[in-house]
Amino acid sequence: MKLKAGIIVFLGTNCDRDAKSALDSLGFKTEFIFHTEKNLKKYDLIVLPGGFSFGDYIRAGRLAKLSPAVLAIKDLKNKGFKGFILGICNGFQILTESGLLPGALIENKDTKFISQDEPLIFNGDEISLPIAHKEGCFWADSDTVKQIEEKNMAFLRYKNNPNGSINNIAGLYDRENKIMGLMPHPERAVMKECAPNGSLDGVKVFNFIKEEILK
Repeated sequence: MKLKAGIIVFLGTNCDRDAKSALDSLGFKTEFIFHTEKNLKKYDLIVLPGGFSFGDYIRAGRLAKLSPAVLAIKDLKNKGFKGFILGICNGFQILTESGLLPGALIENKDTKFISQDEPLIFNGDEISLPIAHKEGCFWADSDTVKQIEEKNMAFLRYKNNPNGSINNIAGLYDRENKIMGLMPHPERAVMKECAPNGSLDGVKVFNFIKEEILK
């Protein structure tokens, strides 16, 4: 049986098709979900993809967190939803803005947009994934950072920390609630057509997610 993945599409989303192509190629049964949808119970994986939801007005993810689909995710988690939630880039920003993951994504240390392949440490192994963001610097207060480290939530870290993130954090995984957010783009590192000269290490990330869903 194929795992069913729903990809939420916000106004301004631009990585929804990338995510669908990657998940399709890895054996998921995928479909798009408009941001006004409230019924998300049927999905094994719900993806908040990259892009510029609602133009990133006010702050990245700030408006999207109020959308019916995101409010439905919060309601599902409060009711013991067993599915997996994944936020990529803008999706990670939405997860932090909505309180589904701790901390915040703020403007990069040099205030510039960064688009490049980046070496990362993924669960102890070095991989390479593309990044593309201006508000990707992870920040949290000291108490929150302590909790993140104690709960082993930082599953992905920058090797060279291009944006100034605290503790080199590139991605968080709330294992208890199966909520994951990361700034790099694994969906752009799955097929050769999308990464002719780059790595295909995105497969490792999605395979890990698949294993976590099936636990």
